[in-house]
Amino acid sequence: MSKKLFGTDGLRGQANIFPMLPEIVLRLGLAAGQYFRNGHRRHRVLIGKDTRLSGYVFENALTSGFCASGMDVFLVGPMPTPAISFLTKNMRADLGVVISASHNPFMDNGIKFFDHMGFKLSDKVEEDMAELVLSPDVSWDHPQPEFMGRARKIVDSPGRYIVHLKNSLPNTMSLQGVKVVIDCANGATYRVAPLIFEELGAKVITTGVDPDGLNINKKCGSLYPEIAAGLVLEHGADIGLTLDGDGDRLVAIDENGAVLDGDQIMAICARDLIEKESLPGNIVVSTVMSNMALEVFMHSMGGRLIRTRVGDRYVVEAMREKGAIMGGEQSGHLIFMDYSTTGDGILAGIRLLRIMMEKNKTLSELSALLTPFPQKLINVHVERKIPFEQVAAIRKALAAAQISLGDRGRVLLRYSGTESVARVMVEGDNEEMVNKWAADLAREVEDGLKP
Repeated sequence: MSKKLFGTDGLRGQANIFPMLPEIVLRLGLAAGQYFRNGHRRHRVLIGKDTRLSGYVFENALTSGFCASGMDVFLVGPMPTPAISFLTKNMRADLGVVISASHNPFMDNGIKFFDHMGFKLSDKVEEDMAELVLSPDVSWDHPQPEFMGRARKIVDSPGRYIVHLKNSLPNTMSLQGVKVVIDCANGATYRVAPLIFEELGAKVITTGVDPDGLNINKKCGSLYPEIAAGLVLEHGADIGLTLDGDGDRLVAIDENGAVLDGDQIMAICARDLIEKESLPGNIVVSTVMSNMALEVFMHSMGGRLIRTRVGDRYVVEAMREKGAIMGGEQSGHLIFMDYSTTGDGILAGIRLLRIMMEKNKTLSELSALLTPFPQKLINVHVERKIPFEQVAAIRKALAAAQISLGDRGRVLLRYSGTESVARVMVEGDNEEMVNKWAADLAREVEDGLKP
């Protein structure tokens, strides 16, 4: 195929530009329906979305493709990605679909799939569907008219998800007296997140709960935690929870306004589980982007950190393979396999609050256990993506950086799976050296990858 369809997290791109074209999405519905249809029984697919304006176009295109392929469609409207994962399994659907571009701005959109157990599809399945979508000679296996699907809206889906997450907190525990700031990024969590914490007893201060189709992730949510941090200080809140556009990641704020990323949250939760002897194998799974301090911390607790390639679905795959129940990404995707099959920002927030209450400690006290190594990440726009080792200047600079940093630092060069960007990440215990090598490598990458 001359064009790539799926990236690291499903389909993603700017609306009305390949691959996010209505005609492509229609074919994707046909392809997924044909791929997952088995015999003449009724098949179900659940479709949710975030609050982007283009969501209406792609929701209708997918619905048309699925119904034409013989699948019944259940539309749940704006709901977080983890809610679709849960509801797909809960409603015994064959497939779940989320229309969202996560933390990207409103002009982008995307599509990701969940299987009947609530797990994201494998690369192989996505490749098979992509071949159907992009092939000019595909012969669609259209069912007879009496076997075409129908679509209907499910109005009680928010309530199902709310009850599910409330049950993750022990019935004997209440958040009464706790003050929580929640930034919903004007995205998919704008209705359910405040309700969940209010029904658990917390006093909730909200922001980012007025979506208009164009303001999702716009100077709010997990990419702009300073907004919630300001509200935490203004209202004297105990914690701030900042979510992204589709609600599958969390960046937390302590009572002093300090920002905690996914690595710090994983350390807090890992120690809690290890102390309770509830972390199988004392294993946490994360990606190559996680800070070295998390790895050092896990060793100090008698555990270990298993790293994967970037992408929460690869974290989940490794968790399933190793029998781990906790994993995540520095960016805030946090997976608790004992309760969810994908990252869930709201669930992670509930876990943090539970630990705070059980230990009777503030979030700043809990987070003191992990001091991240200085880390510098630079995004470099690129016009082409070729293996870094094939560029002599980049290869030479990388080797020099690794020798200089030694075993107290590391370098990671990788391409984004969804953007025309090379990511240069350097970390170590010497901040001056980290900043120097990050700048030098970014310059070599930019120069070396020019057309």
